[in-house]
Amino acid sequence: MPGAFAIDSDGARLVGEWILGEWLPGERRGEGDDARPLVLIHGFGGSRHDWAGVRNALPAGLPTLAYDQRGFGESTGPDGVAFSHAEDLLRLLDALGIATADICGMSLGGATALNFALNWPARVRRLVLVSPLMVGWSWTPEWVALWKAMGRAARAGDMATARELWWQHPLFAPTRESPAADTLRAAIAAFHGHQWIRDDQRNELPEIERLHRLAMPTLLLTGGRDLPDFRLMAEVIASAAPHVERIDHPDAGHMLTYERPREIAGEITRFLAD
Repeated sequence: MPGAFAIDSDGARLVGEWILGEWLPGERRGEGDDARPLVLIHGFGGSRHDWAGVRNALPAGLPTLAYDQRGFGESTGPDGVAFSHAEDLLRLLDALGIATADICGMSLGGATALNFALNWPARVRRLVLVSPLMVGWSWTPEWVALWKAMGRAARAGDMATARELWWQHPLFAPTRESPAADTLRAAIAAFHGHQWIRDDQRNELPEIERLHRLAMPTLLLTGGRDLPDFRLMAEVIASAAPHVERIDHPDAGHMLTYERPREIAGEITRFLAD
């Protein structure tokens, strides 16, 4: 397809696509606004296609790319090799000749975006975090128990049960009640589930100790019906990082990309234009 790309990253193969605009992979631009595309990073179990509703509501002509993180969607990586999603993003930007970008991450993608922004702040003009995770977060016992149940099913070879547990997870209760329920169900059915069995992400120190260093303007989008872990992560980011604008959607849950795509597309567009 036009604008599709695949790049190698430390043994992984990262697949993505340019969605809007005319900047094709490999082109190098100067330091003007057209050198700063919007990079969209999906959440756990998803793929670049999770952004479809948002990207369709973004302004025509805005250079935008979305990619599958290592081990998700069409992107692959070797088993047993420790890696960092943020380092993958760095290699992807380097391979595409992108000096600086606006970075937008959802859930796990939010952890990738935040980690990247803290490690390589000169590469990020503006940061958008949608229902974000944080690297090194200490999860509540309730979350851990639900997560272990999926892991047990997956390791026993019963991926259908693992997927059903994920679909029924309290995290997705608001989405199951929304018009996007079928879209979420299809995305879960397409997820291979390898990360429930083994996740080779490198262990890192908790991000919470570095939030005061987050230098760039940051937009934090959250749902009032999200789970306590994510609500607390958002509170910590909003209170500790110096340049955060938070917009809370009281009636929405975790999956704002599915539940409120047009609304958050408008919020992102306005934030990037300020």
